[in-house]
Amino acid sequence: MNTTENFDLTIIVPVYNEEDNIDALNKKLCNYISIASCKTCVLFINDGSKDNSKKGIKKICDKNNSFFYATFEKNAGLSTAIKAGIDIAQSKYIGYIDADLQTDPDEFNELLKYAKEYPLVMGIRANRKDSAFKKFQSKVANGFRRKMTNDGASDTGCPLKIMQSNYAKRIPFFNGMHRFLPALVILQDGGKYKEIPVHHFPRTAGVSKYNIWNRLIGPFKDCFAYRWMKKRYINYHITDNNIDIRGYRG
Repeated sequence: MNTTENFDLTIIVPVYNEEDNIDALNKKLCNYISIASCKTCVLFINDGSKDNSKKGIKKICDKNNSFFYATFEKNAGLSTAIKAGIDIAQSKYIGYIDADLQTDPDEFNELLKYAKEYPLVMGIRANRKDSAFKKFQSKVANGFRRKMTNDGASDTGCPLKIMQSNYAKRIPFFNGMHRFLPALVILQDGGKYKEIPVHHFPRTAGVSKYNIWNRLIGPFKDCFAYRWMKKRYINYHITDNNIDIRGYRG
């Protein structure tokens, strides 16, 4: 049985070569679970790490019955890791945070205040602690995305989000999906989102996995994929049946 069913919130943590952050990540997440406003578990998705991240994750999970993990055979990327976590989780709400600790899991409690009303609640990085070049790239990419999708979102790259599971599990998958969560939620009947300012911190360990390709050029290409998919997106809802459809999220 998928034991995430026993929790209200599953926090997905994609991990790729973050061995230097594992201990600090464990402490932060354990602290949050102790003060969480709902029953919470953690789901690490080890995205084919080539360092000792998997070993550290397994050690954490062995010591804590509210920590779980799944490991990819090889690196598949952030969108795939998030999608895998969404597919696995069976809790009412699904959260997402990066392993680099540039956002604070304690702020999930602020997002949870709005999670019942909004299918997606997402952070906006206030006083962002990144280089001027990174900020410039994000500003350009966010502006182009807003123009192409009309989603109105300020900061889709903020790695602190909570989704209602029934909406999250209907999100169509494609490479770059994680940049379009507000737009993909809006496509669904009743889809809406709320943005909440959250703190942002400099990376203190490990190395960023982003470069000009996956922060700027890649998102431009993905916008066209989204526009193509948007015209073909289908909503449907089952109103009656005589079969067990507990896995259905419509």
